[in-house]
Amino acid sequence: MIKAGLPKLLSANRGMALSTTRSIPSLLQTSLFNNNKSLFHTSTRANSKIPYIDVSHSLDKNGIESTKLISQRKQRPLSPHLTIYQPQLTWYMSSLHRLSLIVLALGFYLVTMLFGASSLFNFNLSSDKLINWYHDKVSRMNKWVSLSIKASAAYLFALQYGGAIRHLIWDTAKELSLKGVYRTGYALIGFTVVAGSWLLTL
Repeated sequence: MIKAGLPKLLSANRGMALSTTRSIPSLLQTSLFNNNKSLFHTSTRANSKIPYIDVSHSLDKNGIESTKLISQRKQRPLSPHLTIYQPQLTWYMSSLHRLSLIVLALGFYLVTMLFGASSLFNFNLSSDKLINWYHDKVSRMNKWVSLSIKASAAYLFALQYGGAIRHLIWDTAKELSLKGVYRTGYALIGFTVVAGSWLLTL
């Protein structure tokens, strides 16, 4: 912006620049405040091709946005997201880590609330009764349903356990380079497959 405006600034003040009685600050001040075509006036809202949303008259007396402003915002294009990025191990593992933790946490909190409700309403629920209910009802209900539940718990737990070890390695300030992150990422995948398969056989 400054480079683009300097030729106009110098051409508009060519006569003054030749004078030895005027200083550079005074030349700048004369051009900036007396010339409407100076470098700070080359770009205006009227000449801009970028859509402008005027919000000054889109608020009510309480400062709440009006329906006009909301409808204008709905017409804005969405910013590009995951579709513009090349698939990489780093953000795949990060997303899988968070999603797997949500699934495991839901199961954990569900069992915890069941035990809490049992103590409040005297259901006499215990871990042995819960295990027996799973083997008698869920396991015999459908083989694939039982296998899916068990595989999800086994592999997701292995992923979280291996991810915790991976973060402990990072806490020692090791494997923080790009190669180290990928190396530990592939090691985590291998650990998840081996440990999850072992848990699935129990």
